[in-house]
Amino acid sequence: MLYTSERDKLRQFYVDCWQKARMNMPMDPMEQMVARVIEMHPEYHKMLENEKLGNEYKPEEGETNPFLHMGMHLGLQEQVVMDRPAGIKLIYQQLGEKIGDVMATEHAMMDCLGEMMWQAQKNQAEPDEQAYLACLKTLLLKYG
Repeated sequence: MLYTSERDKLRQFYVDCWQKARMNMPMDPMEQMVARVIEMHPEYHKMLENEKLGNEYKPEEGETNPFLHMGMHLGLQEQVVMDRPAGIKLIYQQLGEKIGDVMATEHAMMDCLGEMMWQAQKNQAEPDEQAYLACLKTLLLKYG
């Protein structure tokens, strides 16, 4: 099954990055980025060290998929670096100043990212960047 094979390769990449980080091995910039995200999530360390890759995570049963969660951090960080959608970099900076913690800032923003992705999938449409930015701007008011 292609999906499972590709999923497992991606999950193995996380394991490999974490192993390299723990062993102080040389890493390319992407591996360093992944290792930083993993470092921010000690609750995932044991799972990655035990290489438990094949688990199915069921949100309807209250389970969080750690690979999806970390992937959302990476996606959000990439959006900020590229400032795409335009304006997200400024929102990230302003929200970060208000919240005062990088991980808490990203977690707040990931709620909007997840909603945008869910809506796009539900509507079988491209992600609505304007709705996404509007959601992010409400966070600035919330943490005002």
